[in-house]
Amino acid sequence: MTDSMGKTVDNQEIIEVLTEFEQYRERLINETMETAKKAKLMKKTVMAQLEPELAKIDAIIQNLRMQLEGVGNRE
Repeated sequence: MTDSMGKTVDNQEIIEVLTEFEQYRERLINETMETAKKAKLMKKTVMAQLEPELAKIDAIIQNLRMQLEGVGNRE
């Protein structure tokens, strides 16, 4: 597979980026909820505000998984 710069992207690189995004998603939720708890905000309200960002991250993760499947099928 080639990226937008014409450089070959391998499975390992995709896995690393995928792992980083998954970790970022978890950290974002955990840290936001921890801060919200300290500020005594309702979980429902906080999650509603977080949802657009989580949707973007989920889309990126899904795209990376599809790329990984595509690379795996070519090898």
